Amino acid sequence: MYLGDIMIGESYNLTKLQNINRRVFIIGSAKVIVFTGILLRLFTLQITDNKKYSTLSDKNRLREWKLPPIRGDFLDYFGNTVAGNLKVYQLHIVPEQVENFKYLMLRLKEILKLDSSEFAKIIKKKNSQKSWETLVVSENLTWEQFTKINYFLHDLVGAKPVLSVSRDYPFKENYTHVLGYVSEASAKDILNNEIIKKTHASGHKVGKTGLEKTYEDQLIGTNGIQRYEVNAFGKRINQIDFREGIKGKTIKLTIDTEIQKLCNVLLKDYAGSISVMDIYTGEMIAMHSSPSFDPNLFLFGISHDDWQLIRNNPLKPLVNKTLSGLYSPGSTIKPIVALSALENDVVTKDFKVNCKGKIEMFGQTYHCWKKKGHGVVNLKEAMKQSCDTYFYEVARKLGVDRLQKTAIKFGLGEKVLDKNFINEKKGLVPSTEWKRNNLGKGWVLGETLITGIGQGYIQTTPLQLCLMTAQIANGGFKIYPRIISNEEDATLEEIKLTIAKNAQDLKEIKKGLDVASEGLAWFTNPKKHEPLYDNPEHIKLIKNAMFASTNEIRGTSYRSRIKDPKYQFAGKTGTSQVKRITEKQRGLELKTIEIPYDDRDHALYVAFGPYKNPRYALSIVVEHGGSGSSTAAPMAKKLFKLIIDRHPFREKIKTQRKVEI
Repeated sequence: MYLGDIMIGESYNLTKLQNINRRVFIIGSAKVIVFTGILLRLFTLQITDNKKYSTLSDKNRLREWKLPPIRGDFLDYFGNTVAGNLKVYQLHIVPEQVENFKYLMLRLKEILKLDSSEFAKIIKKKNSQKSWETLVVSENLTWEQFTKINYFLHDLVGAKPVLSVSRDYPFKENYTHVLGYVSEASAKDILNNEIIKKTHASGHKVGKTGLEKTYEDQLIGTNGIQRYEVNAFGKRINQIDFREGIKGKTIKLTIDTEIQKLCNVLLKDYAGSISVMDIYTGEMIAMHSSPSFDPNLFLFGISHDDWQLIRNNPLKPLVNKTLSGLYSPGSTIKPIVALSALENDVVTKDFKVNCKGKIEMFGQTYHCWKKKGHGVVNLKEAMKQSCDTYFYEVARKLGVDRLQKTAIKFGLGEKVLDKNFINEKKGLVPSTEWKRNNLGKGWVLGETLITGIGQGYIQTTPLQLCLMTAQIANGGFKIYPRIISNEEDATLEEIKLTIAKNAQDLKEIKKGLDVASEGLAWFTNPKKHEPLYDNPEHIKLIKNAMFASTNEIRGTSYRSRIKDPKYQFAGKTGTSQVKRITEKQRGLELKTIEIPYDDRDHALYVAFGPYKNPRYALSIVVEHGGSGSSTAAPMAKKLFKLIIDRHPFREKIKTQRKVEI
């Protein structure tokens, strides 16, 4: 072997050794780096991010369930609960805790006697929610069912009978259209209301109509909370925390339940509405729409048969007729027609018309309700006997535009309680401008004439008619009706002082005198009962004429009068035509009972009492009831007796509240 070969071999081995050492170093360095990284990561997890990952760990170990909030109550004026919460027996299931869901449901179907539709509904509900969320199988078990479930509980793994609460309407159909009803929150409810979205839990009920819907955010309350420890599979191991929710706000109404119940009785066989209002405070004493239904039917899911009965009822029980029913006011508009004519100096109290039963104008015949006519009548007699011919002539002289201004001023054609009820309708008091803008046609004189007796385009709600009458009864001063009680309201004496001051201010202004700025307060603060008239004598004339209509011979509601001054009231009847009467039909002089139901006129009545010291006004509408004198006015007679008898109790409550404040 040559020396050169030896040297080359040694050089090769040295290079090889160097490469090996380099690789060992690199690998060793890498191990050190990795190990160091692991140590640093462990340090970060254990020390730096300890709090963060402890929280995440707890979240995986602990779970929180929201309990449905307890809804606030509704109370009537006297503190009686008209919508509250009732203890109920329920059956809950947490699907993830059930070993054999199919078997469990079949057993429950057998025990609870569930029909196919109920069974399918439960399955659908289960499929729409998460497995750890509580599934409410039944919301209202009978005691028998509850006992049976407990008896077979050993065979119903995952089922949990519980004592819960649910909405309850103790007065059933009496308050339906005031309160509305609640039902399980829909996807739309959750989407459209942030508070519902935040508080929603399985079995959560929300307001669907009426005050329940309007005041949802105040009534809803806050959730109760259950916290459970769960295993790796998410199943509950044991409860570690429970926080009771906070009940929603209690809301007090102005409604007197006893009067409300009487309204329901009086309208039991009819479709229609009754409204009763305090003429000074604007408090709604009663507000009933008929037919009604039991809102408790909706609490646990209304049956198909019950829903169809309500939905398909031709008398429309789902409609709140007090607020949403639109009717021609008929002769109940005549006090406003007369007042407007007096205020606009079109007629005086002595203006007379010779009624012969009909008038001819431009080839058109306009009939009075009395075929042979009333003879010569002045304003009082015309109002008393409801002479159409007289009011044709007054309306002709007045014009529809001036009539509209007065009608709107007294509450017609405007919403009354729209802050409380989203479905209230505005109605319509027509004018020449309205017809031109909406129908593209000019106004004709004949339309003015029929508007003067409350027919034609004019449409009002029963609540508007009640407000109109209340503002006539209190002497012609603006009030703002409400149905939610306010314990800080002014007393009657304070209100009357304000009214007297505003009346005096108006008188001085008309004289051209310089009035202090506070005397003009009613111009800028309408809640100060501002006058709606120019001449207070005109209001007195109207009130006297309405008294005559009820309490003097030949008055249209004379048969419904009350002789006792304590209960004596003044009113105006009205008949709203549903179908135009032909000359042939007019000649037949058919009785109401002989006319097909849908062709019968609506019966109306407005009134206030007690006459000598007025405090309450009412309106009554009976759909297809015939005449106001025969159907609606007798109801008012029964109502005023109860209203006035209960007046001292209401005043006592008001006095007690003032003392407490």
